[in-house]
Amino acid sequence: MLPALFVSHGSPTLPLDDVPARDFLRGLAAQIPRPKAILAVSAHWETAAPTLNAVAQNSTIHDFHGFPPALYKLAYNAPGAPEIASELAGLLERAGLPARLDTSRGLDHGAWVPLMLMYPQADIPVLQLSVQPRLSPAHHVALGKALQPFRESGLILASGGFVHNLRALDWNSGPEPEWSQRYAAWMDSAILERRTDDLAAYRRQAPEAVRAHPSEDHILPLFVAYGAGEKATRLHHSATFGSLRMDAYRFD
Repeated sequence: MLPALFVSHGSPTLPLDDVPARDFLRGLAAQIPRPKAILAVSAHWETAAPTLNAVAQNSTIHDFHGFPPALYKLAYNAPGAPEIASELAGLLERAGLPARLDTSRGLDHGAWVPLMLMYPQADIPVLQLSVQPRLSPAHHVALGKALQPFRESGLILASGGFVHNLRALDWNSGPEPEWSQRYAAWMDSAILERRTDDLAAYRRQAPEAVRAHPSEDHILPLFVAYGAGEKATRLHHSATFGSLRMDAYRFD
């Protein structure tokens, strides 16, 4: 089976930035078998209920403002996978997690930024799953568990941010602050030790959790990947702009 991955996509400019996380993502595809399809779980698609995009051809959504013009010229128009979207909706339904299909949405930058670095040819079918910020981490772990059969031939790529507080960024790229390091260390040990109950309660138990994630959208994809696998391996850790942690994990 293919792994479930969690990656941090960082700034939308990641494909243009000379940072360690970009180099890591460029080499990541070589570490796993080529998937028949990719399910991207992005922090940038928020819905009330689990929703899968079911389109024949993905468009590229530039869901950001104020960045360099070169960024808006980037496109990742990978084929879609509407039949697989329907199959996965059925898996979620049978697990008591009714899902919806969206027949028009393309790929937001939480999906296409890491995919562009991993699979630049854009020749693997991609579908996307939303997150539900009003629901719990445990809900997202359950989503991952229900989607485990997809790993027989497909790659689950959960994309968010390990630490994501835009108001706390250091645009001069200073050293990572201690509060970010404390939070990341707690999360890393909880993930590797498979402390599911602790992770579900991370907002109360992890030091600096609310500071690391003022809103939960960017950490929720991690719980989907966690639920879709068992053994965890940390693949990468780095920080940009001070506290923007770019950690990545593999779940087998």
